[in-house]
Amino acid sequence: MHHILIIASVCIVAAASQSSLAQGTKADYERAARLVQKTKGKVFKDRVDSQWLADGDRFWYQNKLAGGASEFVFVDANTGTRRPAFDHTKLAAALTKKLGRDIDANNLPIKAIELTADGKILISAAGATFSFDPKTTDLADREKTLSKPTKGGKLGQGTRQRHARQGGTSPDGAWKIRVVEGNLVAQAKGGEKKFPLTKDEKFEHVRIYWAPDSKRFVLFHNLPAVKRIVHMVESSPKGQLQPRLKSIRYTKPGDPLATTKVRLFDVGTPREIPLDDRLFKEPWSIDRLRWAADSSRFTFLYNQRGHEVLRIVAVNSDDGKAWSLIEDAPDTFVNYFQKLFVYFLDEQSEIIWMSERDGWNHLYRFDAKTGKLINQITTGKWPVRGVDWIDIEKKQIWFRACGIYPDQDPYYVHHCRVNFDGTGMVRLTASDGTHYVHYSPDGRYLVAKYSRVDLPPVHELRRTEDGSLVCQLEKADISGLQKIPGWTMPKRFVAKGRDGMTDIYGVIYLPTNFDPAKKYPVLEKIYAGPHGFYVPKKFHTYYTAQQLTEVGFVVVVIDGMGTNWRSKKFLDVCWKNLKDAGFPDRILWMRAAAKKYPYMDLTRVGIYGGSAGGQNALGGLLFHPDFYKVAVADCGCHDNRIDKIHWNEAWMGKVGPHYADNSNVTHAHKMQGKLLLTVGELDTNVDPASTMQVVDALIKADKDFDLLVVPGAGHGVGERPYGVRRRQDFFVRHLLGIEPRSKP
Repeated sequence: MHHILIIASVCIVAAASQSSLAQGTKADYERAARLVQKTKGKVFKDRVDSQWLADGDRFWYQNKLAGGASEFVFVDANTGTRRPAFDHTKLAAALTKKLGRDIDANNLPIKAIELTADGKILISAAGATFSFDPKTTDLADREKTLSKPTKGGKLGQGTRQRHARQGGTSPDGAWKIRVVEGNLVAQAKGGEKKFPLTKDEKFEHVRIYWAPDSKRFVLFHNLPAVKRIVHMVESSPKGQLQPRLKSIRYTKPGDPLATTKVRLFDVGTPREIPLDDRLFKEPWSIDRLRWAADSSRFTFLYNQRGHEVLRIVAVNSDDGKAWSLIEDAPDTFVNYFQKLFVYFLDEQSEIIWMSERDGWNHLYRFDAKTGKLINQITTGKWPVRGVDWIDIEKKQIWFRACGIYPDQDPYYVHHCRVNFDGTGMVRLTASDGTHYVHYSPDGRYLVAKYSRVDLPPVHELRRTEDGSLVCQLEKADISGLQKIPGWTMPKRFVAKGRDGMTDIYGVIYLPTNFDPAKKYPVLEKIYAGPHGFYVPKKFHTYYTAQQLTEVGFVVVVIDGMGTNWRSKKFLDVCWKNLKDAGFPDRILWMRAAAKKYPYMDLTRVGIYGGSAGGQNALGGLLFHPDFYKVAVADCGCHDNRIDKIHWNEAWMGKVGPHYADNSNVTHAHKMQGKLLLTVGELDTNVDPASTMQVVDALIKADKDFDLLVVPGAGHGVGERPYGVRRRQDFFVRHLLGIEPRSKP
């Protein structure tokens, strides 16, 4: 356990009047600590690891059952039937006789199964191969070693592409480009002919992309920038008494970047062909260079600093003139973080491009020569979540989507297929839950696993031709969980957001000793990072929020506007506006929930989170102190200028006055309520200075607060056992109005 340093403290004031509920007791803490272990190993039949036979129509899998038992199931996908792979008791008896030791029918040592044309079953067990006749129960030795079964998996070869090949030697081998004393030198084959291409340069590391005809090449080289160094002091290092300095490279918003310079050379002349760089003058990144097959031009992907422009730039290799082939330049920002997808269909000279240009994340097909839009491939008021595979031969795209079923939670992932021209859209999954799939080796079938927070996993077998259901394979057995006193699944709840129209989704967690007649303080677990959504969608046996429900609270998790995977308008709320954090939606959601569930006491609301969630948690006390009364903020990125560049510039763009306006440091003087700040002194994810500058501002504003700095610790100290307990204590003390664990 790290030594703990408490720098500041607040006066403890009993702020609640319902201590008679006997929450926050020692018994509550003990129950909270035990719950994660009590829920482990209590779910069975929740995994189908399909092992396909060679015919592609049949597979088997092993079911894990309670008490360490298992069963083997055989499925005929052609007929849609499932049955026991064999009589487990009879096979166990035969193996017992053959091996001379007891074999448990509920724990057969089988590694592989095959079927023979005459109805016998070949099994690999106990290091040998046997033939089992299910009719006669005869078990015979076989010399044949069973081949390794073919597991279900992903389709095709994926979507990664190779772009132009790097290398100093031309494709025809006639030329080699070298860096000599900082300058480029072209050397003809055999070495008898050398000439310089540049002078007065200081090249070190360069990337060279040759045209297919070996006459020209593109040079990428980085213009260096001074790297920011962040220093931290490790106060209590192991193995020595004195503190130790730790320094890391850490680029922050607004810092100069090492940028890529694009240059074009002709080795036959020899000369450098000047480029018109107005379309790529201020790069965040330049990559994915590709030469045209006839060497007439090259293209590359340009992401502008600030992320307000993303374009494919085309350059004429004769005169260096550049033009925008395809681009997105919205009024706000391009989400390159999760929604960048470019795929070149070279044989048909087309490009697949992902964009939110119509207000939703969709796929488009462009002419690669002219940049003209051929067609929008996917369309609708739902987003494409990601591309799994592009089948060039069949001109189809296999992808994941959210929100394609209007009557389901719009965050549930479903799997689909569509033709390049936008026709033939097939929804491969349909059930009410979020999905994960494995395909049969030949792609004709898929095994889909779906679940919800209030629905244990279900496995289905479906046809990929039309998404039709072949049969249900398994429904998870949670009878072990249901035997835990008071165990319940989270409640899903939906309410309208700030515009009165948009549905806002969240979940509610209750304690295992829940009493609907009581009033419970409400805690919001918050993380409003725009790169994702955070309300859980899959079934779990245990959620970390239950660390707090068990000591006397109702805990909620909500996704407000400004988070990802809804419409572009929904996400754009975050743009240069991270302090919003969806609070107007969150507060309306909780008020609606409290009307339905009166055990939620909205006069006692707390909030907690880490990293971006730490920024949000403190924001609750700064911007909505009339609603949130207590906050625990862990390792928060409280000022986006202090945090890492790539995450913050993605949503905040270039540094400007809006950074200060969104800073918790700027608004620290507005803080009301009770606050606990926690941070690790060696946090390399979010600079600890982000927390300490808030501390400085709070002190200058004469505000009371608690601060926990953990020596030697990194990011996320609030989720370590000590941090968890301190968080529990803080909410118990200030929302329940009792001293934690003071009662048995």
